[in-house]
Amino acid sequence: MNLTAGIDLGSTYTKVVITGENDEIAGRASIATGYNFNRAAERGLREALEAAGGERADVVYVAATGYGRYMVPFRDLAITELTCHAHATHRILPQVRTMLDIGGQTVKAIRMDERGRVRAFRLNDKCAAGSGAFLEKTVRYMSFETSDIPRLTEAATDPATVSSVCAVFAESEVINHLAAGRSVEDVCAGAVVALAGRAAQLVKRVKPEQPYALSGGLTRVPLMRRELEALLKCEFLVAEDELGPFAGAQGAALLAHQRVRRLSERASA
Repeated sequence: MNLTAGIDLGSTYTKVVITGENDEIAGRASIATGYNFNRAAERGLREALEAAGGERADVVYVAATGYGRYMVPFRDLAITELTCHAHATHRILPQVRTMLDIGGQTVKAIRMDERGRVRAFRLNDKCAAGSGAFLEKTVRYMSFETSDIPRLTEAATDPATVSSVCAVFAESEVINHLAAGRSVEDVCAGAVVALAGRAAQLVKRVKPEQPYALSGGLTRVPLMRRELEALLKCEFLVAEDELGPFAGAQGAALLAHQRVRRLSERASA
């Protein structure tokens, strides 16, 4: 087998996608990154290959993206997250012109052209209150896991107000709400609503064009999608088969295949 691997080494999670010769997804994996980026990349690749039924020798090219892309020692190529997310979104949803990715470290708003090339972008990487890390820290403070967020938010009846744009003060608001007797469901929903509001402002700054798409781990949280659609008065498309969190890794794997084909064409010319 001639496989390519895309490794999205994020600050919180590492996602790996293995693609076959026809660009189909053969295997994928998502693991917690931890403090050792090299180990996370190796483990993620191993688990994705197990899912694909392949071996390390079957991988002909490795493209890395994400926060730690330069920390993958066995990479053949490092590609920016913007390019990878735009490429994967265009491949899955070619009609999309604006996409929003909410990651653990950054939120990315991207406007693309009809070929999936980045035309404008904005990043919110200055404060954790505007990224998924704040939401993850909130649920862990309440003794829950990130996988509990969809259930908690759907059970909320009156989302609490989390208005601060600073992670430290926003955390204080969360603590105060809980001390005042607000339910964990309402506090969790309030954190999602606050994050959606900040993400929507970022989207407006790229002069967005419809259709829109949402990627990242929060594609699994229906409340996030509903809030964004209400704030921006549009529909957000989401990739099927829960591929949303794997957009960066998938884009890297697809671009790796393009690179392999070009190198092969040059060699045979």
